[in-house]
Order: sequence, then structure tokens, then C-alpha cells
Amino acid sequence: MEEFYSRREGAVLSVAINKYMYISSHTFFDRDKIRVKYSRTETVDKISELKHPIVREALRKFNISGALEISSNADVPAGTGLGSSSAFTVGLLHNLYARDGKLATKERLADEACDIEINRLGEPIGKQDQYACAYGSLNIIRFRTSGEVTVEPIHLKKSVYKTLQSNLLMFYTGDQRSASAILAEQKKNTSAADKVEILGRMVALVDKLRESLYKDDLRPFGRILHENWLLKRQLASGITNTGIDDMYSKGLANGAEGGKLLGAGGGGFMLFYCEPENQPKLRAAFSDHTEMKFKFDNEGAKLIYAADEYVSR
Repeated sequence: MEEFYSRREGAVLSVAINKYMYISSHTFFDRDKIRVKYSRTETVDKISELKHPIVREALRKFNISGALEISSNADVPAGTGLGSSSAFTVGLLHNLYARDGKLATKERLADEACDIEINRLGEPIGKQDQYACAYGSLNIIRFRTSGEVTVEPIHLKKSVYKTLQSNLLMFYTGDQRSASAILAEQKKNTSAADKVEILGRMVALVDKLRESLYKDDLRPFGRILHENWLLKRQLASGITNTGIDDMYSKGLANGAEGGKLLGAGGGGFMLFYCEPENQPKLRAAFSDHTEMKFKFDNEGAKLIYAADEYVSR
């Protein structure tokens, strides 16, 4: 969040996974209307009538007035801590640039997605999800005090990459939540000196993880994740609850070396770091929870198909 990185440099170690948001668009039959299909369907005469805030602001950005239908589908539900809102924004911008016959860099997609969500819509969020979705892969994303964002790819030996991927297990807590209330409190809390100090300690863990990866030594990884979770849960009251704490404790008691709740908090997915020999025990302990199996994604935002009428422009 800007409340932190405007004072002290921020950073995250981030990886994108192979769960996607699909955005498609085509010319709508009714030339005077716009139709948007997501969890609901809207058909309107003017952009200003759209209730979906991200679509409304993106279409305003491109000065689109009608004859357009947009549809979205997602591999994971919203409100589960996996960045689906930012994936939607990045994907929609990518789609609209393609319709204009223009190439949009990953940096541009991420930066403009941040502008829509944070500046235009006033969401109390950070910038990490937009950059993770746009770039893909395993990166350190740094947030400079100037507002600049830099993305440092992490290049690992295949054996380390494969081990890291296989040692991360993710389970659904069973709860979806709106991140806004939790993040609004965290944003407000960031002005307090003790919260700034906590965030600073979390940022320092990024380089510890980086060192672990480049030394081909994943033994500290779970412990560092655990330390991060203990710090994160102090940032706002809604980040954790009794159910989440019990779930995390159960994970540690059944072979996980550390983990964290993904996203703002309050629900979504719990990520654990667990060595292969302990994974059967961990999975058995969470047999009543849905496991989200995944692999790392190395491409980020990408165009799957564009009709000739757009490619040739």
C-alpha cells in the first residue's frame, strides 16, 4: 500500500499459478448497447449505467460507446485471496488493447490496472496482484518510495523450481470474503509506528527467501513463511479468526513447516509449505477441505485468440 511504500520501500516475493481469468469480447448485435456477462448480465445504453465498476472505468478509458459484449469466466471464485479482481482488470485491459490492434506491454497492463483499481475506484489495495497477473512467473516485486514498481525475475535451477512447486499445498478455508473492510483497516493502521515496523520486518523476509532460493536450500522456506504469517496477522483485526487459527495450527501439527493465509485475510485459501514425506499426513488432516492443486505459471497475461479483423489493424 502507498501508505507504507511512500515512507519505506516495499517488496513481495510473488508467484503466479495456472488458474486463470478468461475475458472475451465481440461486437454486440445491438449496435446501440453494451452487454457485460459476469456473475450477472448487464445490458445498458451508456457506460455510466454499468454497475460493474472495473468494466465501467475500463470502457471509459477506451472511449467505447456501444456495440460491445464482454464475457468473463474464472477458474476460482472471487473473494478467495487469489487476486481475481486484478486478474479481471489486467485481462480486460489486454482484451481492449487487442481490439484496438495495439500491443500493450506487461508493465503497461499492470500500471494501468493499478490506476483503475486504486486511483479511479479508490480501492484500499496494494499493487502486487496486478503485477503478478500481468507478468506471471516467480518474481520479487519492489515498490519504490517514488511510486515506481520494479519486477525482478527469480531464475532457479530446475530442481529447486520443481521442489518449491511440489512443496506448496493450498487448501480452501470454506469462506469467501470482501477484502475491502480488512484492507481499509490495515490502510488506516499503517500510519501507526508499530504497524510500519511490522511491515518493515515482513519486507526484510523477502530477501531471506530470495537467499534461500539462490542457495538451493529450501529448508528455511517454511520457517520464513511462518514468521511472515505471525507478523501479518497483527496488521488488522479481520485478517484471522478462530477458524483460521485452528486450521493453521492443524497444518503445523500435521507436517507443515509454515504457511500463510492468502490475500487480505478473513477467508480464502491457506497455503502451506510441507516436505514430501509429510504431505500424505497433511492431506489426510484436511480431507474435509478442498485442495487447490496448481502449478506455477510462467507467461502472465496473454492473448489466446484474436480475429483477423483485429490482428490486421
